[in-house]
Amino acid sequence: MNPRPPNGTPRILILFSDTGGGHRSAAEAVVEAFEDAHPGQAAMDMVDVFVAYAPYPLNRMPKWYPRLVRWPQAWELGYKASDGHSRARAITATFWPWVRNAARQLVREHPADLVVNFHPLFNAPVLRALGKRRPPFITQVTDLVSTHALWYHRRTDLCLVPTEEALRRGLRFGMQADRMRVVGLPVNKRFCAPPGDKTDLRRELGWTNDVPTVLLVGGGEGMGPVFSTARAIAECNRNCSIVVVAGRNARLRARLEAVSWEIPTHIYGFVSEMPAMMRAADILVTKAGPGTISEALNAGLPMVLYSRLPGQEEGNVQYIEDEGAGVWAPGPRNAAQAVAHWLASPDELTRYGETCRRIARPMAAVDAAEAVWQVLAQTSIASLKS
Repeated sequence: MNPRPPNGTPRILILFSDTGGGHRSAAEAVVEAFEDAHPGQAAMDMVDVFVAYAPYPLNRMPKWYPRLVRWPQAWELGYKASDGHSRARAITATFWPWVRNAARQLVREHPADLVVNFHPLFNAPVLRALGKRRPPFITQVTDLVSTHALWYHRRTDLCLVPTEEALRRGLRFGMQADRMRVVGLPVNKRFCAPPGDKTDLRRELGWTNDVPTVLLVGGGEGMGPVFSTARAIAECNRNCSIVVVAGRNARLRARLEAVSWEIPTHIYGFVSEMPAMMRAADILVTKAGPGTISEALNAGLPMVLYSRLPGQEEGNVQYIEDEGAGVWAPGPRNAAQAVAHWLASPDELTRYGETCRRIARPMAAVDAAEAVWQVLAQTSIASLKS
């Protein structure tokens, strides 16, 4: 049970879970921005809903997620089959008897003056469990473009979305325009720092300054064909250095470290220096995850997207290509060739970097936090009047 904090400080309930899409990192970014702007004005209550409350087997989803996305065809089938206004409502109605007790326990044990949700599966059950006399409910969408229908619930008071396309999808799924706002995708403020000097950053990181640097990442779990892509880049691009981040994938890191590399190469596991790495690199090679894309845009770092999650990340690829911030080059060989093209065309690479900075939204977390503050302030005023 979480009673109201002392001296009447309002409580904000933050809902998230570690099932891809950067739900936790976006939540932490908004909490950070809120506390920077309004210190001590609210008590933040962060809850990993799947782990803390979901019935079995949903409570295992954070651990199973990395394995589930390794079956892209099955993932695509499930994603697209459920992605529709009527289908989403039918799904949530079907699951309600199963999750009802857990949802009611959640809202009972975490009383709040405002709820901010960072996961599409929590909208319907939590809103239903809160009942008619409920606090305001805000949803922060953490997918960039191919946003699932479950993100948009008709009872959401405010839906914060990352792109104009996400807003248009919300309109198609029945959301009212005045209940949506484009703010961008919130990322940690360390990813929003000024570009800095690449030479100094590389020196601090221990990288070479003699040739361009290609940064290769596969997300926190080191997913996708990271090893084969790294080898392809090294074999056909001798005029660059390569930095490979294996994330938590210890097996991948060991395999990478066992190679005798043809070019200057740095291998990392899970890192905290990613903001500096992005600002120091010239090209990013990555899967089309929304968080990594947003961080790269803030760094002005052109992207070669070599893999995507079907359904969920397809729109991300189209968005980046249409805007001119990166290219889609699926598979190791195509990715290596795209890198080679950019290394041979520095003026074109510069233009892509300029586009990244133009479409970036480094104030996303600040803007989302301010939206939360405005709703909380309105709620407090309404409470005093009543």
